[in-house]
Amino acid sequence: MIQQVRLCFTFCLSALFFGFTSPASAQALQGSAITPKEHVRTVDQTFLTFPEWFLVFSPAEYAQYLKTERPSQFPFFGHIRQFWESYKAVYDETVAQKYPFNAGYHLMVGVIGSSTTVEYGIKSAYENTLGRISEGVRFKATEEDQFGARFAQDYVSFIRDLPWYQYDFMKQLKALWTVVPWSGENFIRKWERRFALTTELLAKAGYGKLIGLATGSIYDAPLMVTAVAVSPSKNLAFAKTTTFDAINLIGEVDANTSLATIPRYEGFTAYAKQLAAANLNFVEIAGNQSIILVSLIGPEAWVPTLTNKVLIEQRILTVAGRKRVVATVNVKDLANALRAWSSQRVEVEHLFDY
Repeated sequence: MIQQVRLCFTFCLSALFFGFTSPASAQALQGSAITPKEHVRTVDQTFLTFPEWFLVFSPAEYAQYLKTERPSQFPFFGHIRQFWESYKAVYDETVAQKYPFNAGYHLMVGVIGSSTTVEYGIKSAYENTLGRISEGVRFKATEEDQFGARFAQDYVSFIRDLPWYQYDFMKQLKALWTVVPWSGENFIRKWERRFALTTELLAKAGYGKLIGLATGSIYDAPLMVTAVAVSPSKNLAFAKTTTFDAINLIGEVDANTSLATIPRYEGFTAYAKQLAAANLNFVEIAGNQSIILVSLIGPEAWVPTLTNKVLIEQRILTVAGRKRVVATVNVKDLANALRAWSSQRVEVEHLFDY
């Protein structure tokens, strides 16, 4: 039912808006002194990707929570509220900065946010009725609970780099029914979890297949790398190691500046840290010399340094005393900030690479 609502909502909105706009056509590529046009992405996307990534952070928090806690206690509605707060914050900032309205991207964020709102709402209702009944007074995790926690973590690891609809839900469903023992303690809980997991996996497999087909017909295939202009050029060789081997030189801009590509999405954060550790500084990122959005994790009383404007602060709802700070940093100052945060043991959650 959740997935049917999501699918209907997605295609209705697509029919209304995609007839005259798409992410590609909505973006007028900004001028860049260094980066080739095919690698340039507009600066507003560093903001608009934050709500997208919140829907990675939220499942990641859920996966971590399931390792020790009951699913019924997870703050689903708190995460719904935080998603829409984050979208409002980045929307207001893009309007304040007078960036061209990126209709296709706003539509996509609206769809995934509405979909998640429906899904989390129904999941909360289920877990706090049938799920809570099956947990019993003295809850003990069954093999199905343990499987659900492993599946949640595996799913999060996957969506950090690839679209969710490419995940192999049917492989997980097969494992549930062929690997997880059918018998054992707490028979009621085992079979309630089996029902819940089977329903979720089947629905997401079908919905993911349809969304994959629709996405392929609407969106261009995204580049899986981000172009960065860095200096000094002589340090680029020190950044490339066995672990960080996906640094590819495009060319020399001048005697002191090189243009290279590094992995996009989740990989960008790790590679940016590696470049900073090799004492390289950023000149451009995806054609942008202005600002980039970052998210940092720290204690609730902590005030981050080396940032420009803080867009939003959010409590980590399942970890007492921790918060997320989302702020902008100048591109030219990013490497210095990464080096400083590393020495201060600040957790850099993500760099939003447009």
